[in-house]
Amino acid sequence: MENMYVKNVSVIYPGKTAGERIHALDNINLTINSGDFVVALGASGCGKTTLLSLMAGFISPSKGEMLLGDHKVEGPGSDRGVVFQKHALLPWLNVMENAEFGLKLQGVAKQKRREIAAKNLALVGLQDFHDNMIYQLSGGMQQRVGIARALTCGPAMLLMDEPMAALDALTRETIQELLLDIWKKTQTMFFFITHSVDEALFLANRLIVMSPRPGRITHTYELDFNKRYLEHRNARAIKSSPDFIEMRETVLNIIYGDERGGSSHAIGGGHV
Repeated sequence: MENMYVKNVSVIYPGKTAGERIHALDNINLTINSGDFVVALGASGCGKTTLLSLMAGFISPSKGEMLLGDHKVEGPGSDRGVVFQKHALLPWLNVMENAEFGLKLQGVAKQKRREIAAKNLALVGLQDFHDNMIYQLSGGMQQRVGIARALTCGPAMLLMDEPMAALDALTRETIQELLLDIWKKTQTMFFFITHSVDEALFLANRLIVMSPRPGRITHTYELDFNKRYLEHRNARAIKSSPDFIEMRETVLNIIYGDERGGSSHAIGGGHV
């Protein structure tokens, strides 16, 4: 199994004017071990999505490098599955066709790719919806298809950018529990972005908190709330426990302190 290594990574974007540059990330060092569920938290604009996009290979760092195992990340690849905030499914294809789409692009034979896709659709509870069109599904079910599609190529790592942000509270909690079941069954490495502190604490075995731009990792916490849920299957008891509430207040104080005291920096163009 492979680890993800983010080594001395900085990202600087062009600004609105010719001489302005926006320092999005500064000297990020992070190792995500095989089987980890790492969640990133921080105020809006702290670079969480930039960091995920680097791991996905959508963008390149201004400095530093990312490695998945021994291989440098230089573009998108089937070894990293991505689930977006909006499901990004293909509306003219049905559930099965969406789930198998990545393997179809790889030239995998129809019977084989459908066997793999069916296994992952069952994993997310959609074994009875293979022939349904995407518009016939609820928002939560659509995200389940997106998760199944990302898993079907057998990635070493699943990258998730606020995948539950548009869901209602009850559906969101159901998907949280589903993700932990998938994590346990597949041992897939997760990197997950959210703005919800409760969601972050519940899902993560390691939580990173990032500062306002330029984004840096300022705090790291090793957590076991997810394992406690998987053992006892009582999410409400965990989220109402004194240690969960205490940790939530600790993290909220860090984020709110950063929002009040932080500033967004540009190079060569003042503040942005």
